[in-house]
Amino acid sequence: MQTIQWTLSVLIVIFLVLSLYFSMRYRREAEPKQRGLYSARMNICMGLMLVVIAVSQLFFFEDSATRRIFGTVCLLLGLFNLFAGIRNHNLFSRK
Repeated sequence: MQTIQWTLSVLIVIFLVLSLYFSMRYRREAEPKQRGLYSARMNICMGLMLVVIAVSQLFFFEDSATRRIFGTVCLLLGLFNLFAGIRNHNLFSRK
């Protein structure tokens, strides 16, 4: 159980660093196609990070109503970001 929690924590940090990296690349890029790709990759990483946070909140800590609500909100936001990022990445990679 500790190994799974440690792995999820490492994944959260990795996705956070990737989100920040793509965010900085997005802000410094001048070409619209590359900006769109960096933005989409940032959304994908942020979505995965939120999904991993939701999984850790919903399954690996003591159960409470607040934790369930927070985990559900993170899961929904993460899935939305993931979907939007994949859709936008497909859109900008075709141009």
